[in-house]
Amino acid sequence: MPGSPRRPARIWLLAVLVVPVVLTALLVAFKGDGLSNATADEAGTAQPPAPTTTTPPSASTTVVPPQPTAAPFSVAWTEDTGLSVTASLQDQAARDKVVDEIQSLLDTNETFGDQLTVDAATGLANPNALVGLLQALRAATGDVAVRYDGTTITLTGDVADQATKATAARAAAKAVPGAVVANQLRVPTAVKPPVSEACQTFESRLAQLTGQHKILFLSGTAIVSERSRGSVERVAALLKSCATARIEVAGHTDNLGDPSTSLPLSQRRADAVTAQLVRLGVPAGRIISRGYGESEPVASNRTSAGRIANRRVEIRVP
Repeated sequence: MPGSPRRPARIWLLAVLVVPVVLTALLVAFKGDGLSNATADEAGTAQPPAPTTTTPPSASTTVVPPQPTAAPFSVAWTEDTGLSVTASLQDQAARDKVVDEIQSLLDTNETFGDQLTVDAATGLANPNALVGLLQALRAATGDVAVRYDGTTITLTGDVADQATKATAARAAAKAVPGAVVANQLRVPTAVKPPVSEACQTFESRLAQLTGQHKILFLSGTAIVSERSRGSVERVAALLKSCATARIEVAGHTDNLGDPSTSLPLSQRRADAVTAQLVRLGVPAGRIISRGYGESEPVASNRTSAGRIANRRVEIRVP
């Protein structure tokens, strides 16, 4: 047929034109796919931020309303107006209980300012705690008050001692659990009576007296020498000038006797002077009697005068 020999050339020409196009398309597809895979691999190594999830409120969630707090209350006890109580209780039975307890705390003809109400929502849940608070304040030594403002219970006034102050604070804490307790109760400091001039100068006057008037003894005895008896009387008079003064009567000996007998002898000497002071009107409880034997000489025992000086009783403030 004419033209038949040229068909292969057309097929070859078509292949020449089509194959490059197909190869190019395949190459582009391969590169694109590889690029996508590389990007995906790189993205897989990164740490994405944790997703933030917001939980929508559940339709079944119940909103709990805030619990009501106890209503403010006050208790005041004054010498002029007596007791007044302003408070709310949760029910009538609690109110009646508090009234009965208050009446039991009062004297027969004594009344109180009754400002007690009933409030089931904010009334005090523990009437016993309020009664305990009243009982603690009953021991007050003057005007006293307790006030609760919804947050803090404040206690003011004077009470007899620290134990009463602590008891009142505990009772306040029980009345309103969780409330702040400001314990401003005062325990008055005991006022000491003024010291008389005689007592202020007692020790110096005693030292001067005993320095001038010795109390000496006969050798080997617990007998006060004749000339020393007046010294004991002077000491008794001095002790009577200051009713709070206390003294030590210290007995001593020389070293002529046996040491085993010196100490008992010195004690007998101290006891002898003590007995004489008591006879002269000095309370025995203000005197300490003690013997020291020959352990505290004031002079040499080598001379007669020294031994006489050592056979003595000293009177001093302990």
